[in-house]
Amino acid sequence: MKEFDYIIIGGGCAGLSLAYELEINRKLKDKTLAIIEPREEYKRDKTWSFWKVFDHNFEDCVIKSWNNFTINSSESSQELTSKNFPYQSIDSGKFYEKINSKLSFNQNISFFKRLNEINSKNSIIFNSVFKGEQNKSELWQHFQGIEIETAKDIFDDEILNLMDFNCDQRNDVHFFYTLPFKKNKALIETTWLSDLDNQSLMDYDLQLENYIKNNLGIKNYKINFTEKGAIPLFYPTFKNNDKNINIGSAGGMTRLSTGYTFLNIQEHSKHIVNNIDEIEKLKTFNFGKKYQFLDKVFLKVLESHPEKMPKIFFDMFKASPNTIIKFLSNKSNILEDINIISKMPKLIFIKALFN
Repeated sequence: MKEFDYIIIGGGCAGLSLAYELEINRKLKDKTLAIIEPREEYKRDKTWSFWKVFDHNFEDCVIKSWNNFTINSSESSQELTSKNFPYQSIDSGKFYEKINSKLSFNQNISFFKRLNEINSKNSIIFNSVFKGEQNKSELWQHFQGIEIETAKDIFDDEILNLMDFNCDQRNDVHFFYTLPFKKNKALIETTWLSDLDNQSLMDYDLQLENYIKNNLGIKNYKINFTEKGAIPLFYPTFKNNDKNINIGSAGGMTRLSTGYTFLNIQEHSKHIVNNIDEIEKLKTFNFGKKYQFLDKVFLKVLESHPEKMPKIFFDMFKASPNTIIKFLSNKSNILEDINIISKMPKLIFIKALFN
C-alpha cells in the first residue's frame, strides 16, 4: 500500500482548512498528503459563524456580515453594535468548493474513504475525528436550523438575533438564533445546551415551526436548506504524540462556553504550518489556559443552574460590545476579563469554583 508524508483523518472544516493552509504555503510541493473522508460528495451541510477578530482565508465564502446584533430574554431585549468586529457566516458549500478546487491541482494530494486503504505506519497524522462512542451524558450544544425564504420582504438584514431566550426552556438552556441573509431569507436555528440523553428536546421541527409562526409572525415560507448538528462542550480525552496531532474539536479547538470553533481552527492550522518542519517537537496548541479555566467554571454553573442562564447571558452582554466579542473570541486582556466577570452573579460562580 502507498505511503504518505502526511495524513489528515476527516475532510471536514478542520481537515480541509489544514490542507488548504499547507497548499497555499507550498508545504506540499515535495511532500505527499492523504485525506481520509468517507462522504460521497461535498455539498452545503453547515453554516459556520463567528466574529471576525482577525483576517482569514475565506472572505469569499462569507454569505453575510453584520455589525449589529440583539439579545432577547423573556422580559427585555438589547441591541449592540460593533464596527470593529463584524459577525460573519460562512457557507460550507462555497468553502468546500474553494478548497477542493485548489487541492485538485496538486498531484501530491489524494483522497481515500478509509485509513486502511493506505500505509500509515510512517506518516505524520492529523486527526479531526472523535474516536469511539461519544458520551451522550456530557454537555453538548445541539441544534437544528432551516434557511427559509418568504415571498415578501420581512427581515431587517442589517441586524442578527444572536440569542432569543423567549422560548420554552424545559429545565435546560434553550435559545433561538436568526441570521437574516436577505430581507426575504434567513437561517433560523433552535439551539440547546444539554446532554444528548433527553430525546424530548429533539422535536426540532416542531420547535422551529412554532417559533417562526408565533415569535416571528411568519405564516408562509419555503425551506431552502436544513442543517443539524451537535458540538461537544467538553475536551477530548485522547492526547497528541510526536506522530499524531489532533485538530478541530478533536484537538480542543471548540470554545466550550460558546461552541465557536471556526476561527480557532484557522489559527491552529497556521500554527501547524508555521512549524511543520519541526512538527514532531511541537507542543500542544491551545487558545488560552485562562479561557479553559473560566469556561470550566461557567459550564459548572450552567449544569447546576440552567434556569439562571438566560439572565446570565443577557447580563454578560451589558459589557461593551467589543469587550464581550473579544472575550468570546479568546482575544481579551485581563481588564476586559474582569469587566465580563463583574457582570456574573458572584455567589453561584464562587460555589462552582470550589465544587
